[in-house]
Order: sequence, then C-alpha cells, then structure tokens
Amino acid sequence: MYPLTLESLAALAGFAVVTSISPGPSNLMLLASGANFGFGRTLPQVLGITVGFTSLLLGVGLGLGALFLAWPALAQALKFAGAAYLLYLAWRIAQSRSMGAGPAAAARPLRFGESLLFQWINPKAWMVALAAVAVYMDAAAPLRALAWMCAVFALVNVPSVSVWALFGMSLRGFLANPARLRRFNIGMGVALALTLWPMLR
Repeated sequence: MYPLTLESLAALAGFAVVTSISPGPSNLMLLASGANFGFGRTLPQVLGITVGFTSLLLGVGLGLGALFLAWPALAQALKFAGAAYLLYLAWRIAQSRSMGAGPAAAARPLRFGESLLFQWINPKAWMVALAAVAVYMDAAAPLRALAWMCAVFALVNVPSVSVWALFGMSLRGFLANPARLRRFNIGMGVALALTLWPMLR
C-alpha cells in the first residue's frame, strides 16, 4: 500500500489495461457476442461489464473482501453460484446457431443488467479487484485512492474489453457459413467453461 502519485497512477493504469484486455469469461463472451450479433448489439454488454466491475471494485475497497474472509461459506456459495451461471452461459453460447438476424433468431446478447451482475460472480473480476485494492489502496487516504482506482478502471475498461467485441465482429463474414458458426460457438462455449478450471481445482 502506498500513496497514489503520478507514477503509481501510471502503474495502476497499466495494471487496469492488462487485466481488462487479457482473456477471461467476460471477454470470451464479448468475442462470441461480437461474432454473433455485431458490436452495436453487444455494446450494452460492454457497458455492463464496466459498470459491474467498477461497482465490485468499490465494494471490495469498502470492505466487502473482509466479509468473505470472515465468512468462508459465503465465499464458497458465491463461487458455486458463479460456476453454475458461467456453465449455463457456456451452454447457451455453444447452442447458438444464429448470427442474430432474421425472424428466426431467438438468441440474444447479454443485456446490460445481466452483464453487470455477472461481474459479481466472475472469478477473474474478484481476483483483479482484490489485487487492485491490496496494491493500490492508500491507507492514509483510502476513499481518495478508491475513487481514483474506480475512475481509472472505468476509463480503461471500455476500450480494452471493446477490442474483444470488435474482433468478434470482424469474424462475421468468415462465420456467415453455418457450419463454421456452429463450430465457433461450440469452441467459445468450451473455452468459457474451461475458465472455471483455475477456480475449481
């Protein structure tokens, strides 16, 4: 823990970029959503990730992490709830057979609220929030430090996670072939399910 100087703010911004843009459950879902529905329909999901993670970071900074340390059973319940929902999302992605256009398109991207709430059961989001608070919190001025952390992550997160949705959108031409789209969605579903491995082993 140390005061937030310009140097530490730059380090925080670098940490935010790396952790926001690196692979994880939310970014894999953005890749799949961008490919299936395009960037415009995926934008609420992008914003939900940003608002959800920022609210989680705020909660951890205000002491929520200590609550889970004091009540391990609560942490376990959250872990298994998150795992169950993530597997449901993986199954939903793997079963998708539509580019999200036309009257038969029943599939849809995650809504803003769903994406926001998912961050609270996203194992990667918890690890990043706990690490950020542990390293960048200023014990002498915790609220100021927490405000800076939330602001930096909110500013960095949107463009960082948008890269995944845009990359997915760039694949739409290639995935116009139904067989390719089916294999892509199955692969994305499997990859999303595999993100559980570090949490459950």
